[in-house]
This record gives sequence, structure tokens and C-alpha cells, in this order.
Amino acid sequence: MNPRFHSRLKFLFGLVMVALLVILVKHLHIHTLVQQTLESALLWIKDLGAIGVLAYMVIYNLATIFFIPGSLLTLGGGAIYGVVWGSVYVFLAATIGATLAFLIGRYVARNWVEHQIEGNGKFQAIETAIAREGLKIVFLTRLSPIFPFNLLNYALGVTRVSLKDYVLGSIGMIPGTVMYVYIGSLAGDLAAIGTQPTLNPQAEIAQWVIRIVGFIATVAVTVYITRLARKALAQSVTPKDIHEVSSSHD
Repeated sequence: MNPRFHSRLKFLFGLVMVALLVILVKHLHIHTLVQQTLESALLWIKDLGAIGVLAYMVIYNLATIFFIPGSLLTLGGGAIYGVVWGSVYVFLAATIGATLAFLIGRYVARNWVEHQIEGNGKFQAIETAIAREGLKIVFLTRLSPIFPFNLLNYALGVTRVSLKDYVLGSIGMIPGTVMYVYIGSLAGDLAAIGTQPTLNPQAEIAQWVIRIVGFIATVAVTVYITRLARKALAQSVTPKDIHEVSSSHD
């Protein structure tokens, strides 16, 4: 079988599997089942005592890798461990899980991406430019709530962003992490984390500050990547390209 055809077939198979997963989640109420399972897991973790921290982080890692939303686990971290330690555990768990997903994306899908852009100087130039500014881009996307956390982990894995910049850029998750953990701590009871707790005025202000910061980060990363792409494209245009364009207008 042609290697190029084989790689495309694998990619198409992956897309079909993702589509089927989305359909199953939507029509078979798997979301409710997942939420109930996570709530049970949090109750189990609370009863484990000190060793529960390790169990909590492992479950958070698995949720990140398998595209399970971590908001309930983050709120649960606040309810179980409080604001300070809850924030520490959630941040560490989210960073480790995100790094594992990044590595999976890099070593499973990266070869396919490189094969597709092979010989295309413009795409390669854009990728190289983004890789040079990887830390800033990862940091800004982590600040922004627009970019889906679980999907972004894999998406960044297929770029040339270095692992070091990727991990350091995770610092951008801290404001949102602290906010969600704080909201979870207000519930005070794991049975209440599925409901919207009543926020005090300070918490509401903090929540709006996080939203504003996230919006600014979204605009910033969009403009920044666009400028990088334009600059990379301009640098990738050779005299031969200019001559071909001129000839096409004659």
C-alpha cells in the first residue's frame, strides 16, 4: 500500500472515530454518566486521606488525556483540599495531564503533519515562526477560555513548539485554576459542586476579572499569531515566486 495513502487512511479513521464519539456522547447521555462517575470518584478520593492526592492527580491526568472535561474535578479539588492546596494539586495534575497529551499528539500525529507539509515552504515557515515564539503563544492560549483545554494539548503537540516552552506556558492556567478551585471551595460539600454555589461579591469581581483577562488574551494571541504568519509568509516568498506572479499577470 502507498505510504501516503496509508497515512491519509489512518487520519480519516481517526476523524471517523472522533465523530462517532461525539455522537455517542450526545445521544447516549454519556456526559451524565461521566459526571456521576467523577462525583463518585471524588467521594472515594476524599475517604482515602493523604493517599487520595495521588489518586486525584492520576484521575485528573486520565480525564485530560481522554477529553473528559476537568471542570468538575477542579471544583472538587477546591471542595476537598481548600483554595491553597486545591490550586496546587489541580495545577500540577492539569500540567502533567496536558504534557502527556502533548507528547501523545507529537509522537502519534506529528509524522503525519510533517508529511503533509513536506515541500511546502510557506507552511514550514509559519510553523518555524510559531515555534520561535512558542512560550508566548502557549501562555496566551492558556489564559484564554476560548481555546478548549483538552483539544489544545493535542493540537500544540503537532506543532514545533518545544516541550520546555509548552510546560512553562502552562503558567497561564493559574488564574483560571485558582478561580475554579475557589468556587469549588465555596460549595464546602462534594454533593453541592454540581450546582452553582452562591458567590460573594469578591468572588464575583474575581470571576469577571478572569473573564476580562481571558478576552484580552484571546484577542492578543489571535493578533500575534496572525502577525507571525504574515511575517513568515513574507520571508518565505523568493525572487522566483515574485517572477512567477509577475509572469502570470503579463
